[in-house]
Amino acid sequence: MKRYRESHDFYHCLCNLPVNVESELALKFFEFFNIGLPMTLLSGVLGQLRLTPEKRHRLFTEYLPWALKCGGGTSKPLISVYWEERWEQNVEDMKKELGVFDPPPAVWGRPLSEAAKARKKKLAAEKAAQERADLEAMELIATEELMSWSPER
Repeated sequence: MKRYRESHDFYHCLCNLPVNVESELALKFFEFFNIGLPMTLLSGVLGQLRLTPEKRHRLFTEYLPWALKCGGGTSKPLISVYWEERWEQNVEDMKKELGVFDPPPAVWGRPLSEAAKARKKKLAAEKAAQERADLEAMELIATEELMSWSPER
């Protein structure tokens, strides 16, 4: 189990899968067919409940057949690979040697440029809210000073 946890991120790289829910589930099914850990099948079966119907359909019609064919058919068991000894090896050469081929291309929920614009907009809104709060605080202080002012000073 420890070796599996240590190797999981290498599987992402080797299988050319990004880190998102749909790709993670595809990798879990690949791992089950390749290694046979029941936990990975359970993760795939239960994890797919979080997906939208469109993503679930894609998982079962595109990624699951890839995982079965690649993980259970063509590839060697990856749990026994010493990744620590392969830092210098070309990934494409390693994939050929281990019998791994790429899954269907990942589809992102929204383009990264759109996500960056949304983040920028959120930061601008947070800044404007902070400026409003600062202005209200200054107005409150000014009002309190006016209320406490007396002509005898």
